Amino acid sequence: MRGLERIIRDHPFFAGLDDAFCQLVYGCAKNVRFAEGDYLFREGEAANRLYLLRQGRVALETKTPGRGTLIFRTLNTGDLVGLSWLVPPYRWAYDARALESVRAIAMDAACLRQKCEEDHDLGYDVMKRVVPILIERLHGTQIQLLDVYGDPV
Repeated sequence: MRGLERIIRDHPFFAGLDDAFCQLVYGCAKNVRFAEGDYLFREGEAANRLYLLRQGRVALETKTPGRGTLIFRTLNTGDLVGLSWLVPPYRWAYDARALESVRAIAMDAACLRQKCEEDHDLGYDVMKRVVPILIERLHGTQIQLLDVYGDPV
């Protein structure tokens, strides 16, 4: 487990996390791999994992009427894949597909939520790490919408 602990501690999402908190989350983690074209998850499925990308690229996709499947974001090494694990009803709102061979740490969402619920200081620290990612992705979506639809004035 030492190698997995080091990988988690070194991942940008958990970097600088208090040692006691790190000890709590290690038990929720496992190494996973996906081949090019594999889906990490599909829209509507239970959001039961958080993925810490160690290597590779993942496309976040959505289906649109008349246009098929569109990639709306590409995530890379060091990014988090899947934030729906944190908010009820814990269902994926889009698909995530490996664009190339992917190595990741899969964090069991129920385990992580339970640890955060039991230790509110840990939960607060996790939220402080997730919220900036959500805000950055929201801003990215806003810019994409401006590119697509332009300034309405």
